Parts: sequence; structure tokens; C-alpha cells
Amino acid sequence: MAKVKITPLHDRVIVKSAPAEEKTAGGIIIPDTAKEKPQRGTVVAAGPGKKDEPMTVKSGDTVLYGKYAGTEISIEGQDYLIMRESDILAIV
Repeated sequence: MAKVKITPLHDRVIVKSAPAEEKTAGGIIIPDTAKEKPQRGTVVAAGPGKKDEPMTVKSGDTVLYGKYAGTEISIEGQDYLIMRESDILAIV
């Protein structure tokens, strides 16, 4: 698990996306241009939550999130997504 030197505020989380699928279930290799954006990742940092809403996700949780959720950021050469906890659909 990568440790980031940034702390998200309020109900924000930083997620490391899982790699995109390279092959289909039948073994067909997917070219880079046809790969879909991953919708699964691992929480690497979570904010403290809002005053009346504590956080339900924590660092290390594997989560599912919406297809267009979050903002892409780069920290020390690694790509991450920063999003609100409400953009997370489920903990896997």
C-alpha cells in the first residue's frame, strides 16, 4: 500500500485505481484504446469526515465508485483519484 504525503479534507478520500483489464474472460486481449476506466480501487487516505457525518471508509478499503467519479491527481509520479465519500458506491 502506497503511503501518500497528503491528507484529504472533510469527507474526501484519495483512491488508487485498480489496473484496467488486459483480457476478456474468453482470453481476448483488449487494446489500450478500448479499455474502460476502472471503477474499483483502494483507499490510500481518507479525511476526518464532516462534523455530523463520520467517515465509513478507511485507508486500505477496496471500493467501487462511479464511472466518472473523482478528479485525477498526480502525487510523486503516481496517479490517484480524489473524490467525496458519497461518490463511493460500495466497499468490496
